[in-house]
Amino acid sequence: MAGIGAQVQSALVPFTAEYEKISHEMIGAYSTARITADRSLGVITMQDEKTALASVGDMRLQTWLISLAFAIFALIAGLVLARFLTAPLLTLATAAKSIAAGDYSTRVKSRDITEIGTLGDTFNLMSEKIEDQIANLAKAAAENRELFVGTVKALSAAIDGKDKYTRGHSERVARISVAMGKRLGMGEQELDTLRMSALLHDIGKIAIDDSILKKPAALTNEEYEIMKTHPQRGYKIMSQIPAMKDFLPGMYMHHEMVNGMGYPQGLYGDQIPLQAKIISVADTFDAMTIDRPYSKGMDLSSALASIKTFIDTRYDGAVVEALVDACSAGEVANGIVRQMAAIREAEKEEAAQAKLVA
Repeated sequence: MAGIGAQVQSALVPFTAEYEKISHEMIGAYSTARITADRSLGVITMQDEKTALASVGDMRLQTWLISLAFAIFALIAGLVLARFLTAPLLTLATAAKSIAAGDYSTRVKSRDITEIGTLGDTFNLMSEKIEDQIANLAKAAAENRELFVGTVKALSAAIDGKDKYTRGHSERVARISVAMGKRLGMGEQELDTLRMSALLHDIGKIAIDDSILKKPAALTNEEYEIMKTHPQRGYKIMSQIPAMKDFLPGMYMHHEMVNGMGYPQGLYGDQIPLQAKIISVADTFDAMTIDRPYSKGMDLSSALASIKTFIDTRYDGAVVEALVDACSAGEVANGIVRQMAAIREAEKEEAAQAKLVA
């Protein structure tokens, strides 16, 4: 038997009630409790079903909103934490891209004492090593370049030195060619290649007999035909060296003419590379303006006038115009003064050597 005050029975019962001829869905609840040994107390409550359930809906909504707030907070906290953790990695990735693009001075600023910070320090050490290696390679390349240019100049001087009247010819042709190339819109790399080719344009003459090269009179037809072989001879010598391949057009084709009457291949117009067209005009101009044993050099204006008469037969008009512009700007001058100074210097050397022999 239940004790006094104990709940005896309770229930929750939905039902329909009519009030003023209108049906209302209700929820009723009752509960009984024993108050004495022979008496019980019963309590009955009734409430409109919609009103009763509205509070349940409010609780559900509140629960959902609280859950959503916690979810949003967790998402934001996760994003912030992820950004904090990945920021050093993004910095490393950005620095790696900079180095890949050629900026070897890139360093990573990291104050992190974790493994990521250690990785950043290692990255900086690697970057420094790469920068040092690149600097060493650049220095070696510059030294090799100087050695190469020096070798080219020595070769051209060896050819020009076989005849005191042509001493310095290749250097002058190179300077004239570069001045023309600038006016024809060539870039720095193209101008450098043009200069090297011009310095070597007569390298094939090293295989021509001195009796022909130094002859103090006009060449015979037979001798001239031998002299005309110097482009092929130069090509044969230099084509064996891979580093010379960009200089070959000027060496091999500087005696070609735009009308197809040149040598050694008889090329026409655009078949002739610009490098060769420029050197052809520069070579002729310098040859016209220096004194030889059998002819006196022309003055600048006479040489230009003579070259202009060969436009569209021997020479490309745009190339000749570039020479005229270079002369007008004072970048190209008559070669006689430089040539005569070179001759006087050569004569002094020959006289000194003769005294030593005597």
